[in-house]
Amino acid sequence: MASASYTEDLTCSICLTLFTDPVSLLCGHSFCRKCITICLSAQDQCPQCRTTVPTEEKYLPTSHILKSLAEKAKEAEKIKKEPGNEKTEVAECLCPEHEEKLKLFCETDQQLACVICRDGERHDGHKFKPIKEAAASRRRELEKGMKNLPDDIRAIESLANTQREEITKTQETSRQLMTQISTQFEEMHQFLRKREDEIKKELQEKEREAVEKMSEKLNAMNTALSERRELEVKATSVLEIQDSERFLQSWTEANTMMTRERLFRPRAKDLQVTCSSLCLGPYESHLQFFVWKEMLQVIKPRAELLSLKTDNTDIPVSDDGRSLFCTSKSSQPQLFCNYCGSSFRRQHNSPRKTNHAFSSSKFTSGQHYWETEVGKRNYWELGVKDNFLKYDGQKYVVCSHSSVTQLTFTGRPRKFGIYLNCSLKELSFYDADNMKHVHTMSSSRMSMPVSAYFNVGYSEAADPNPLTVCWY
Repeated sequence: MASASYTEDLTCSICLTLFTDPVSLLCGHSFCRKCITICLSAQDQCPQCRTTVPTEEKYLPTSHILKSLAEKAKEAEKIKKEPGNEKTEVAECLCPEHEEKLKLFCETDQQLACVICRDGERHDGHKFKPIKEAAASRRRELEKGMKNLPDDIRAIESLANTQREEITKTQETSRQLMTQISTQFEEMHQFLRKREDEIKKELQEKEREAVEKMSEKLNAMNTALSERRELEVKATSVLEIQDSERFLQSWTEANTMMTRERLFRPRAKDLQVTCSSLCLGPYESHLQFFVWKEMLQVIKPRAELLSLKTDNTDIPVSDDGRSLFCTSKSSQPQLFCNYCGSSFRRQHNSPRKTNHAFSSSKFTSGQHYWETEVGKRNYWELGVKDNFLKYDGQKYVVCSHSSVTQLTFTGRPRKFGIYLNCSLKELSFYDADNMKHVHTMSSSRMSMPVSAYFNVGYSEAADPNPLTVCWY
């Protein structure tokens, strides 16, 4: 007859019963074929040591030695239940400490107890219930918890599938961008190969970081799914036990202090699919132009050829539509009050958003880039309506609706590049002399279509140096 420890070694750690058609993984752990097949369908890992199981290892032959020992152990279990062996069965239901029959269940310690245990110091102040009453209560809790488990498993499966789709989409976008980058760099021949490799590495790093983050989420989902499936198998196996004592022993041994709320709390609500918008910024849509500015070589640029326009006839714009001039404060237009009808001029401390203009073309989608020469002007604003970079002679600030943020940038570029990504609603600013990034601002309130925005403000005397849109 198999001893207790012998029987433990022949017990499947998934279903908690003696092996049925046992198989052994290369890591050395053994399981019922049915149990391990269900687990490996969710994730390719050993349920005990989490070692990755190769695809070819999933089809293992039956371990005949374990099968033979398990069958002998099952026979021993049957012998114990046959007439004349009741003494052995009764012995297993006695308290190991007091050799009294186990009639009570300690709610506090979640374990079976005898009458002497109840009155002992170790259980002082603990709450007890009769075994059948406790078993019925636990069975109801287990059955109630099992109702939500299949829905939770399906929800996690759906999240995992969505995450896989996001990974595939990110990798496909990366491959498309890689092809586009290679094609454009081929036109610039061997002396630009070094820069091509640098940008490719940047894209690969972005892809690696994006896929790594999403893979972490997927691993968490797979782990949760495996745990839920394992719990489902264990709970189903325990619910099949009709004897109250064996039922409580089987369930409480594996879940001593876990309440039903903690054990069956839905895990899908704690998981969230991570999406990634893989983008190389201006190098995705204006690669040749940006590299041309960096390398000072002749290539075909793709900057926007903007023309300025204004609704105010008092704001001077050059005949070719490229330049916006500054008007002196003494010649600023006269304004009228809508309430009393009296005329007035803007005070010195009033906002300086008066000499502004917009581009005649509007942007509705895609990515766009243009450059503006600001020279040594002490005041200007560049960007799009309600989202722009401002310089007041001392500091740079970005303005977005009611938000104003001061930048740490301290340079004085004579040209600024503006890159607009309509789909992401992002606006980036660059030092156009060396193509160094200055700042990127995002605004969910940016509504399309938008026009390029320019402002030179007022000064004590008209500044003969205009703000000019660059054409190439």
